[in-house]
Amino acid sequence: MTRPAFADPRPNTDPDEGWSLPAWVYHDPEYFEVEMARMMRPSWQVVCHVNDVPNAGDWHTLEFLGESILVIRGEDARMRAFTNVCRHRASRLVDGSSGCAKKLICPYHAWTYALDGRLTGVPGKSEYPTLVMEDNGLAPVELEIWQGFIFVRLEGGGPSVASMMAPYEDRVAPYRFDEVQALGRVTMRPRKVNWKNVADNYSDGLHIPVAHPGLTRLFGRGYGIEAEEHVDRMWGALVERPSANLSERMYQKILPRVDHLPEDHQRLWLYFKLWPNVAFDIYPDQVDFMQFIPVSPTETMIREISYALPDERREMKAARYLNWRINRQVNTEDTELITRVQQGMMSQSYTVGPLGESEVCLRAFCRKTRELIPEARLHRAPAPGWSNKPAATLVN
Repeated sequence: MTRPAFADPRPNTDPDEGWSLPAWVYHDPEYFEVEMARMMRPSWQVVCHVNDVPNAGDWHTLEFLGESILVIRGEDARMRAFTNVCRHRASRLVDGSSGCAKKLICPYHAWTYALDGRLTGVPGKSEYPTLVMEDNGLAPVELEIWQGFIFVRLEGGGPSVASMMAPYEDRVAPYRFDEVQALGRVTMRPRKVNWKNVADNYSDGLHIPVAHPGLTRLFGRGYGIEAEEHVDRMWGALVERPSANLSERMYQKILPRVDHLPEDHQRLWLYFKLWPNVAFDIYPDQVDFMQFIPVSPTETMIREISYALPDERREMKAARYLNWRINRQVNTEDTELITRVQQGMMSQSYTVGPLGESEVCLRAFCRKTRELIPEARLHRAPAPGWSNKPAATLVN
């Protein structure tokens, strides 16, 4: 039996099912702080790929929610993550997004740490008679490697990345993620919108035929969406009809066969969004990872990087370039859309909006948000200080 173009396997038990989140949660400072604590700190964030840190001492950093997180390969080849903070006077240990070090030496007072985070050197150690070296190593951060990609989270307790992606393991396996190499460097793209507007737009299928003529030319009406418990999936297969756009038409024409992919993946564009803000686009020619990193209630930093399997064919290099050209236009269109929505969220005339039955990803996102933050059911922002009161005392 063929699944419909949209599907949500979960029962609808939310009393607010069919309605969006209210506008105030897209710009309210107090809600933003609650959201960061309850939703973002326990979430998995991608940092890099194991092939980005192949040797002992290789490191990458991620700036997230005021924390600088350091991922580093040890002498034992094991990957570890720590906060990028010296235990003495809180100086940052390393600067930049990547590098390599034989040991980590604080630039402030030269406290020294081994690659496994142990404190190994303290100048003037005799001045600290109560210092226990073993208790003052770098603060660890939880780390998981999934399909070669390194994820971290500031607080634990939720499901692993592997369990989140378990429903789609068979779909992802043929792409050989373990073997991919970075194409270029991480790109940071600031947007003056709430991060949820970026996430909502990513999983929204209804706007594709309205606002993305290029994707419509490539997919026809065959764009599908579905929602699992922790992951949204979107997909579109390239149609045979040549596009009227040169870049799209050339991509359709020259995209080479990838022998390790199943036949039905040869011309498939596949998108996943992991709860709540990590997404990856899988193409026959490459995979793009991105995060919608909250900066403030009305600012988001989109962090992204592309990876691909080594392939020196001219057709593959050209396909990757054309892919970039096509998606650059899609990004431009999406930026305009989310900006318009953010502007509308500031209007006093808007509270919540209806969600159609086919908008399964947005429904799932709203449902999960309301479970974590019951105050998100309120159509209007409560009085300041609401986050210190029981949710049951607040009414619309």
